[in-house]
Amino acid sequence: MKRSLAVLCTAALVLTACGTKGGDTGGGGTDDSGVKSGVGVTDSTITLGVMTDKTGVFKNLGLGITQGNELWVKDVNAAGGVCGRQIALEQVDHGYKADTAKTLYPQIEPKVLGFVQLLGSPVVAALKQNLADDEAVAAPASWSSELLDNPYVMIVGTTYDVEMIDGLSYLQEEGMIADGDTVGHIYIDGEYGANGLRGAKYYAEQHNLKLREVKITSTDNDLTNIVTGLKGDGVKAILLTTSPTQTGSALAANKALGLNVPVLGNNPTFDPVLHQSPAAGALDKLYVVASSVPFSADIPKAQQVAEKYKAAYTEPPNAGVPYGYAVAEVWGAVLSKACENKDLTRAGIAAALKQTTSAETGDLVAPLDFSQEGAPATRQVYVAQPDAEAEGGMKYVKQLFEAPDAKSYTAPHQK
Repeated sequence: MKRSLAVLCTAALVLTACGTKGGDTGGGGTDDSGVKSGVGVTDSTITLGVMTDKTGVFKNLGLGITQGNELWVKDVNAAGGVCGRQIALEQVDHGYKADTAKTLYPQIEPKVLGFVQLLGSPVVAALKQNLADDEAVAAPASWSSELLDNPYVMIVGTTYDVEMIDGLSYLQEEGMIADGDTVGHIYIDGEYGANGLRGAKYYAEQHNLKLREVKITSTDNDLTNIVTGLKGDGVKAILLTTSPTQTGSALAANKALGLNVPVLGNNPTFDPVLHQSPAAGALDKLYVVASSVPFSADIPKAQQVAEKYKAAYTEPPNAGVPYGYAVAEVWGAVLSKACENKDLTRAGIAAALKQTTSAETGDLVAPLDFSQEGAPATRQVYVAQPDAEAEGGMKYVKQLFEAPDAKSYTAPHQK
């Protein structure tokens, strides 16, 4: 995939060259340079929405992603903005509750061009039709391939099903599982868990694995009995599509019961606070798969973001920070393309997204191609493990790769 990108102005200064501001558009009209604008756009400002979790089960991840969003906005605005306009963020907290998000959406939607963050599978599922009706492009902090039947959903990274396929491939490549083994999958009821399970099922079919499925709710925080049952089934690995609290419980039980099998988790399963939890001594068995880098990644772009983070914030960082920066940068690419097309309306953003075929973020996230309808924008992942000594609590153990089974897999809405 090409490392260069016509639609992504990698230097913030280039972003400013995509257009110049004219008369006040008032959220609709055409400026002096011929750029059309609509909801969330004036002659001086482009406003993007952030619907995040600041108080629920993924509040630490939500904070990290939001801080990454904010760092990008600060950088791009300092360099002059995009299309001659400054970027602003309109933020709300839904607490990972779909009903709260449904109430908040009509309050924020009229103010924004689109959403740079929409966190949570139940939230995205609840608002999916709203996004389509309002033609509002949204980057969900939810990675379910089931969302890709909506042309206004921009998933930055691969999806839960592909993560699980790549992760199982890694375990097998490292000799931790083999064809014919029994593995267990603990997953939250809902789109998040079901999509991770979809990937596990596909890999199991290809490799004759015996898959033991265990469905839980988001409030089931003691998984000891479940892990006990999986030990009785003779599992060689445990797969998790769970919350970080549930991950900690599963890992602690894995060690306490003497099972000590590898544990593979989708990208939201880990939080650095687990290093201060009862599961701290059991984290060495956890492998996390994601298309985005850990905070501690030694690549230049991640190091730059980390330094900016430490200068701006005091909270313990997590992998959400570089991811949030990368998502905003991809949004910058789409905005730049829309500016080049002289159309900053919502329809113009949707058109520009489809034309974004090689989005590059300096490897904060795997290279992305949004042009294939219904398909994940990438199938590459990093593999990471918890590390209490690493900033952000995690280090990667395998660089970006795409497993053959991930490449051959057909996503549910892939054309």
